[in-house]
Amino acid sequence: MPKSHIYRILRSGEVRVNKGRIDQLYRLVQGDLVRIPPIRVAEKNEVSVPAAEFSIIFEDSHLLVIDKPAGVAVHGGSGVSFGVIEQLRASRPDAKFLELVHRLDRETSGLLLLAKKRSALTSLHEQMRDGHTDKRYLVLAVGDWKNKRQHVKLSLHKYTTADGERRVTVAADGQPSHTVFSLLRKFEKFALLEAELKTGRTHQIRVHLASSGFPIAGDDKYGDFALNKALQKADATRGALKRMFLHAHQITFTHPESGKRMTLNAPLAAECDRFLQSLGPALPH
Repeated sequence: MPKSHIYRILRSGEVRVNKGRIDQLYRLVQGDLVRIPPIRVAEKNEVSVPAAEFSIIFEDSHLLVIDKPAGVAVHGGSGVSFGVIEQLRASRPDAKFLELVHRLDRETSGLLLLAKKRSALTSLHEQMRDGHTDKRYLVLAVGDWKNKRQHVKLSLHKYTTADGERRVTVAADGQPSHTVFSLLRKFEKFALLEAELKTGRTHQIRVHLASSGFPIAGDDKYGDFALNKALQKADATRGALKRMFLHAHQITFTHPESGKRMTLNAPLAAECDRFLQSLGPALPH
């Protein structure tokens, strides 16, 4: 069953634990009584999933870390019949276990962790929940960014639009969210930032920047739509940008078996690098 369907019945309060409503964040404990409503899923024609391999950053018997391209969903659902996980499983039919450790937006490129053993999945989930991983992104913000290092703490509320699209907005009663932005390069109308996630909320970097007045170049949900349209067209002085400029470039975690601290990097996607070069030399900051 699609995860979106499961989240929908959770949101509607149809799943009960000990006769009370719960949300998807609730963690079951021994002795809980769980009530699940009858669920009927329409018969679907089997979708043929094309096998695919992606650029591998690291692989061993416990982990697979790839460099996901922009425009590819991490899993099927919400109008997408398959994603990275389904394609990798199709290309590795002998793999007994292969699960996503975390997710990236379809429009975001960069490091994506997959577990090849359940013990690795459990270990990495615990590290992420306890704040023992370090995820960093490269992002091109629109506007005159001033500070070398800036903390953004805005609570975020997740909701679904009438047409089923996931959206996030800043709300006082939302989930606490914290991003640290460091200025790497400054241009006349843009700033290249490194975003360090202190929490891992849906669309966190995108909404934190947009709400602060510095939308991400190419962001089709929270960005400057007129500017995005202009950026898609190359001219004599500037290359085109036909995607959102957000790239998961570094992650640090403890290897689930060896216990060694690991830092992995993925180079900036070629199309983002080309656009950056077209902006010319950076300004002093």
